[in-house]
Amino acid sequence: MTTNLTLNEKKVLLALNELKETTPEALAGKAELKVENATQAAFLLEEKGLAGVKDETSESFSLTSEGKTYASEGLPERQVLNAIDAPTPIPELQKKLSPHMVGIATGWLKRKGWANIEQGKIVPNADVPEGDDEVFLKNAGEGDFSVEDTGASKKTIDDLLKRKLLEKIETKQRTISILEEGLDLAAEGISLEEDITQLTGQMLKSGEWKGKSFRPYNIEKPPRKIYAAKAHPYQRLIDEMRQIFLEMGFTEIKGDIIQSSFWNFDALFQPQDHPAREMQDTFHLDTTSDLPEDYVKTVCSMHETGGDIDSIGWGGKWSPEIAERNVLRTHTTAVTIKYLSEHTEPPVKAFCIDRAYRRETIDPTHTPEFEQLEGIIMDRNMSFANLLGCLKEFYHRMGFENVRFRPGYFPYTEPSVEPEVYVDGLGWVELGGAGVFRKEVTEPLGIDYPVLAWGLGVSRVAMLKIGLKDLRDLYQSDIEWLRSSPICKL
Repeated sequence: MTTNLTLNEKKVLLALNELKETTPEALAGKAELKVENATQAAFLLEEKGLAGVKDETSESFSLTSEGKTYASEGLPERQVLNAIDAPTPIPELQKKLSPHMVGIATGWLKRKGWANIEQGKIVPNADVPEGDDEVFLKNAGEGDFSVEDTGASKKTIDDLLKRKLLEKIETKQRTISILEEGLDLAAEGISLEEDITQLTGQMLKSGEWKGKSFRPYNIEKPPRKIYAAKAHPYQRLIDEMRQIFLEMGFTEIKGDIIQSSFWNFDALFQPQDHPAREMQDTFHLDTTSDLPEDYVKTVCSMHETGGDIDSIGWGGKWSPEIAERNVLRTHTTAVTIKYLSEHTEPPVKAFCIDRAYRRETIDPTHTPEFEQLEGIIMDRNMSFANLLGCLKEFYHRMGFENVRFRPGYFPYTEPSVEPEVYVDGLGWVELGGAGVFRKEVTEPLGIDYPVLAWGLGVSRVAMLKIGLKDLRDLYQSDIEWLRSSPICKL
């Protein structure tokens, strides 16, 4: 049996015979090997039933620097609530505290039911008790802790993780131990002489091979597999989507990752106090961009009074300072609406497959950055039926036989739908949103024709086509999965 062991395996087995159970670092020191070499030898011994390797992961939490600040000063929503005792305009609060603080607090005040937003004012509710998250921050302390130590609910932990006030720390501990067969083999005696693995002509001529120990060669052992180079499965799927739209006569467009709030929100008729702009959903930057002079007045008028169409707008005062602030685009609609403003005469058929960014907690169905497939059609006499037909054709070409549409709501399209496809074993799965741009979106840009628009989740389609249950698997470098994935069309 010892002739089947490498020199490193023999050293590790002898060290384990003395230590019985230990860490890779201690084992490497005893065997006089590097940690990586000792660990590799331990895994080889495990395959031969001589040693055991056990990995355990422990989970703890600690407050981020932002979390520590709020632990001492109070959460933004509490600070805002403490600063007012009557309905207060948002701009006034921004001057009193800070735009950053008020931006974070607005969405959480509404979500928690601590206040309402009415006509650009924050209207506080009376007698708001201390929340579970506030109690948690107060008692968390400075060091690392486990959830059991705090007694906090899963919802409280998840909310604080999403807000980046809490960070999760995973600690991996590896233990290596000797098994019964390893003990028996060590008791028989192990020579540390290295086995010869290759017989050379020089060894035959000199006679050096005499009296040496040779490692057995298994002629029945299968050769190492050779894997062809190929594109990542996710990239192949994106390329397939791109090719379908190109074949349907669309033009592919690209845009900047950093967009002004004007193009990301205001041009799409999202009010400046909309929850989608709150800090927990959007990556806000410290820089600003110049506003497009041709559209500032018309967009402002549409937000404040509804412009020259049958609309009442959002009311309140539209702020160019808020519109100038840069963000990491939260959707690729910022790219298509900007392109549309530069191509106001029909026909326009364009699509964009690119990344968008939102402050999301990483879990099996969410990541902070994700791919989105955005498209628009602008032409004379375009109808809602044309939109449904275009999307149904796309999904049929992607291999989904059964497609249906469910009524939905989106701030900048009306009517709106959510396309769904039927998947065996899962039922109907929603894959994005679509609709016809509202007049409040097209009118300020000088567009006189219907615009069909959609934003589809690329990663969700990929999970269905590839058969994954965890979105994170699309981005992990699992070499075995990449090797075994088919080269042919999915």
